Amino acid sequence: MLDTAVEEPFEKIVTLVRTVLAVPMATVTLVDRDRQWFKAKRGLEATETPRSISFCTHTIAQREPLIVEDARSDQRFADSPLVNGPPYIRSYAGIPLRTPEGYNVGALCAMDTRRRGFSPADIAILGNFANIVCDELELRLIARVDYLTGALTRRGFLESVWKITDGRFCVA
Repeated sequence: MLDTAVEEPFEKIVTLVRTVLAVPMATVTLVDRDRQWFKAKRGLEATETPRSISFCTHTIAQREPLIVEDARSDQRFADSPLVNGPPYIRSYAGIPLRTPEGYNVGALCAMDTRRRGFSPADIAILGNFANIVCDELELRLIARVDYLTGALTRRGFLESVWKITDGRFCVA
């Protein structure tokens, strides 16, 4: 799923998160070894940031939501360039995105530029949206890989070939 095209279902979810929780920023974030990459985003310019400065690194390290009411007073984030510079994240709520096998691969995040708390209802809503994100991710995986054999499906094979050839199908 990393470095894939924009997909409307994920964009709709982050738009809903922004609206329902009244936050200026929301992302579907996937985390790999060195970076966090935004599968969908609203209110942010960057498409990725180093994992070393990410909030999501902390989110995926636990099973529960990560709630930061004031990033400036939280020692994990107080010196972060994401807090002290654009996008000026002051508060954060993140729900881990968990695979059916139990691995946290990213987070659904709601962020604000002002100090704020997130109510239990806010966290429950964000959790429900995160479940939808996980369902969407799983559907894409099912469409690409045969569940029993692990082999690529026709769709998965064509997507891989398309990516390898930079979007040009080559007939040998």
